[in-house]
Amino acid sequence: MAMDLAAFGRFARSFQAGEMIFSEFEPGDTFYLIQSGRVELVKIIGDIEKTLDILQPSEMFGEMAILENSPRSATAIALDAVKVLEFNSQNFEILLLGNPQIALKLLRMFAKRIYDSKRRFMILTLEEPQAKVADVFLMLDEAQPNIDKTTERREFSTTVDDIAHWAGMSVKDTNETLRQFVAQQRMEMYPDKIAVKNINDFLRFVNSRRRK
Repeated sequence: MAMDLAAFGRFARSFQAGEMIFSEFEPGDTFYLIQSGRVELVKIIGDIEKTLDILQPSEMFGEMAILENSPRSATAIALDAVKVLEFNSQNFEILLLGNPQIALKLLRMFAKRIYDSKRRFMILTLEEPQAKVADVFLMLDEAQPNIDKTTERREFSTTVDDIAHWAGMSVKDTNETLRQFVAQQRMEMYPDKIAVKNINDFLRFVNSRRRK
């Protein structure tokens, strides 16, 4: 998302690699737009710390504090030397009122970020590796609104590393799970893509494994 935010330099903050930007469950009234560096979002699920996302420049995080006035839902850690723009409810209102085009882009980004965060959390709450990986493909399918959905076959240009990241699993375990799907003749793997033979089969499988 390209936006001219030069006028908001006074809201800039910097964090060193490894520095915690905020912690899960603490109160918050600010959100951040990354200018440079990467930020890791992690969350405790059960007794295990899971990586929810690794954010890049132009992405934002912490927006739920503004939208819902709720505690932080994850911990944010600077992976590199990070520069951000920090907004609170007061200067965010200034941004919205003074820059309608930027405001519209931010609101669209808010909507997508909220959906992505909740969708990925649904994946992480599944217990079985096969269910996690299958739900990743369901998530990817939901992000393809313009494909032909008259057939149940789906093809995805994605990598094992990406699937492992979204599923919160190791690459080794993800590879093993994908091989299981291939052996079950539910999936085909190619050098440049992965094909799910019946996406509705995956949908039924995941729904049967999701906690009621």
